[in-house]
Amino acid sequence: MLKEALQKNLDYEELANCMRCGFCQPACPTFRETGYEAASPRGRIALMKAVADGVMEPDQDFVDQMNLCLGCRACEPVCPAGVPYGQLIEQTREAIEQVQEHPWYVRLVRKTAFTHLFPHQRRLNLLGGLLGFYQRSGLQTAVRKLGVLNILPKQMREMEAIMPDASAKSLTDRLGATVIPAVGERKRRVGMFHGCIMDVLFQDTNINTVRLLAEAGCEVVIAPDQVCCGALHAHSGEREAAKSLARKNIAAFQEAEVDLIISNAGGCGALLQEYDHLLHDDPEWQEQAKWFAARVKDVSEVLTMSAEPQAWDPLPQRVTYQSSCHLRNGMKVTKEPVNLLQSIPGATYVPLKEGDRCCGSAGIYNLVQPEMAGSLLDEKMGHVAATQADILVTSNPGCLLQMKAGIKRAGLEDRMEAVHLVDLLARVQKKEAN
Repeated sequence: MLKEALQKNLDYEELANCMRCGFCQPACPTFRETGYEAASPRGRIALMKAVADGVMEPDQDFVDQMNLCLGCRACEPVCPAGVPYGQLIEQTREAIEQVQEHPWYVRLVRKTAFTHLFPHQRRLNLLGGLLGFYQRSGLQTAVRKLGVLNILPKQMREMEAIMPDASAKSLTDRLGATVIPAVGERKRRVGMFHGCIMDVLFQDTNINTVRLLAEAGCEVVIAPDQVCCGALHAHSGEREAAKSLARKNIAAFQEAEVDLIISNAGGCGALLQEYDHLLHDDPEWQEQAKWFAARVKDVSEVLTMSAEPQAWDPLPQRVTYQSSCHLRNGMKVTKEPVNLLQSIPGATYVPLKEGDRCCGSAGIYNLVQPEMAGSLLDEKMGHVAATQADILVTSNPGCLLQMKAGIKRAGLEDRMEAVHLVDLLARVQKKEAN
């Protein structure tokens, strides 16, 4: 029963810490869209506590409200009691998945993705090869002309239209080594977390990350046994699978003997930095998880410490920045990406109104909650258009795809592009520095 699963999973002490002050409501995208108390962090916590106290039986409305949450964690920085809402919503979703009976096709998709695909990088690279063949063989063009994609939901058609070129090769295959030496004096030895989807759809970003780090004096290690971070699993109620992936990553990077572990994806980095909490109830891995979590940094933090702006070419364009929710609210990285953008010679940085509000991507949220995601994206693109920027920068792959889709949806393709922060910095690196 869901009630018993929730009572077992939920951290009651943290539930009780919520003061019901309501500071979280203006920060919550779903509350702002709906105006419903139950669609706010305070409301959802009240529902969780009512179930934990035995005064409410969780029904489908309860499940729907928990699933409507983006998991953006914008409520956490404004909470005076420091309630870890992100952990509570993950505990709730885990309980829901333990008892919920999905239709057969949903079970098949979840099993395929969470068990047979994401944890296995070679299988993802194989899928990348098939997707690359679809993109480059002319099949994609034919499929679009024949209207075959019209059978897909609108949100999936929009994602297909802006999908990056996929790669069948691994990052180490393209780099030709697992250890990339620092350029000049070595300042630190860092491990590059290449991610699962990043290594297939955004491999150029990974390569640019490695090169920028090397130029910044880092010896970069690509730990060969690393796997998916587990963020999509944790956010979707598959916490045991996320824990298994965490243990593999900890072992891989401990063996690599690195000073820091670098992420270029806010969604990955936030969970990597919380492996100590994820494994807090596993005495065999507690110390290793603390070792790992303490070393996780976003690439912008390391480049801010080490990069030399004078090694960058001028960029006479207007640039704005859409913040990654998990980078900002999870990893607490807010100033570094903006500082890097403002350091580019000739670039005009234009602040984005509500650039700290979720764009609606949120992992796979834009696929499973397309109506809410679309509403958030439309409002976001209104603010983006007002900046009159030439380049829209973000620091997470899901956000980047959402911004690309938003630009196309808003008809801004002829005057604006969406770029990952790392790719923009690589673009302005002086040619003699490469």
